[in-house]
Amino acid sequence: MERTAAGGDPEQGVDHDPPAPPAAGALLKGVTPDGDTALHAAAGNGDDDDYLKFAGIICDRDRELLFAKNHMGDTPLHCAAGAGRYKMVSHLIALAGCEGADTDSKLKLLRMDNERHETALHKAVWIEDGSSLDDKDIRRPGYKDDADGGGKAEEDNMVKLLMDADPELAKYPAEGISPLYLAILLEKDTIAVTLYEKSGGNLSYSGPDGQTALHLAVLRITNAVMMKLLEWNKSLIAQVDKHGSTPLHFASSLRHNHRDIRIFNRIAQEFPDSAGLRNAKGRTFLHVAVEKRRREIVSFVCQTPSAEWILNMQDKNGNTALHLAIKRNMLKTCYALLGNKKVLLNLSNVKGHTPLDLSRRNLPRRIYYKMIPESQIHSALISFGAEHSVLRRDHIEGKYGRPLNQKEKNEQSDLINNATQMFIVGAVLIATVAFGATFAIPGGYKADDHLNGGTPTLAGRYTFDAFMMANTLAFVCSTVATLGLVLSGTTLFDLRTRKMNFIVSVSLFSSSVTSMTVAFALAAYMVLAPVARSTAIAIFIISPVAVLYRNLEKILKLRLLARAQFVRKGPISAMQYFVGTVIFLIMWELWPVIVTFAWAGFARIHHG
Repeated sequence: MERTAAGGDPEQGVDHDPPAPPAAGALLKGVTPDGDTALHAAAGNGDDDDYLKFAGIICDRDRELLFAKNHMGDTPLHCAAGAGRYKMVSHLIALAGCEGADTDSKLKLLRMDNERHETALHKAVWIEDGSSLDDKDIRRPGYKDDADGGGKAEEDNMVKLLMDADPELAKYPAEGISPLYLAILLEKDTIAVTLYEKSGGNLSYSGPDGQTALHLAVLRITNAVMMKLLEWNKSLIAQVDKHGSTPLHFASSLRHNHRDIRIFNRIAQEFPDSAGLRNAKGRTFLHVAVEKRRREIVSFVCQTPSAEWILNMQDKNGNTALHLAIKRNMLKTCYALLGNKKVLLNLSNVKGHTPLDLSRRNLPRRIYYKMIPESQIHSALISFGAEHSVLRRDHIEGKYGRPLNQKEKNEQSDLINNATQMFIVGAVLIATVAFGATFAIPGGYKADDHLNGGTPTLAGRYTFDAFMMANTLAFVCSTVATLGLVLSGTTLFDLRTRKMNFIVSVSLFSSSVTSMTVAFALAAYMVLAPVARSTAIAIFIISPVAVLYRNLEKILKLRLLARAQFVRKGPISAMQYFVGTVIFLIMWELWPVIVTFAWAGFARIHHG
């Protein structure tokens, strides 16, 4: 019976001869579970003479292994660079460019990227030591990369080794994260400087999602690397990411306070046109600053004449920065914008809404405190002459002042009930204390066997008369407030009557607190003055803190509005407004104090 060419037995179907040994090239191409060849293993595990010799032998047997990729897309050069094998990296580059090789082989190897679109240069940036630049480095004339990209000796610097082998290597990949972006991301600014210098400025600034290295640099705590990038490539300031955001938009979205102001000041001086760059929504960095509640940036723009031209720029919805600030009820930001006369108050957005329309719409339909931002913004706009859109006055009121529906009435009723419960406890407490103080007066009473026995010992003194009047006002105001709160808390009356009683009661409650504070201070002074005058005076001075605290918000908001009043109405009108408001505030909040001491003076004259 014939045998097959391989010597097999056709009847048995089995070849009993031993298989031929595999070729050396096949062994070298054998891969690990990660797809590494023998050259990958050698490149990543050492760079002493034995490993270098072994790598050379492998390449002599099969040169294509230099360009082989594992499952991650890494070549042996990636492995060597990622493991920090400086000598191996140098050896592999030399093998790729050895005599007889294709002239482009070395560049091909250096520029090959893996699955993450990283070249060997990216790997070197990852593992190489580097340091951040300080602002003083930028101010230092002729600053150069003193650290040699990370503090290593020149012969051990892998970034420089790769860049010397291919000065254009920092351009790759064409899209995605560039080596420069990666160096800044890792805060290895000295490496970024090395990349720029070794490439002669011919490098990529790209990052993920269409960003550039400048988008990243503006987020850093120091300005040094940002100013370096602007020095290298001024056009970066105008480049947008996939969302249409420029580096200025990025900077205006964060909270680094005064540091960001320095950024904007520098950019405004060197790149004045960059302030008007828009994102995909048509918004400038000023819109973004308002959106992210960056009041300090808004204030900076309002106080910078070179940036005033963007104050009235409208986004795709027709909204200016003022529109956005009003929509978000940002009182301080609105005051900052109103403090620049160039800000127009009557621009309409796409929906036809002026700033005053938006502020009117924002006013709560329920009962509300007059010092809330919505009310303050609305009042400020009216005082500065802002207008509604082109509608008849009755149409405006019909649009924004429609009657409450039943659901809204129920919600308002519940709100009044809840507030009434809190205020009535305080009012009753003050009335009780004031009632008790009337019969437990400071200084006690004269003995029955003395002239006018049973009368107050301190009667006839100025401070005593003031105390009695303050205590009486506290009792009367709190008692009437209690009655009004009872009426506002019952559903027997209509909503309008309940609201009126509630508002009056809250005002009287506030006055009772003021009166009780004055009564306490006077009582403490009368008792302590004869024996501890300094302590008595200190208590008398400290006690009004309760009244000041209650009005602190009003005082602060009045101060914020003062600049806008001065700019838009001039110093005289602003002073009249300020003085008039202060006088009204004093009369409204401190009338119990005025009545108390005026009565004491009158009584003093009468006693005299």
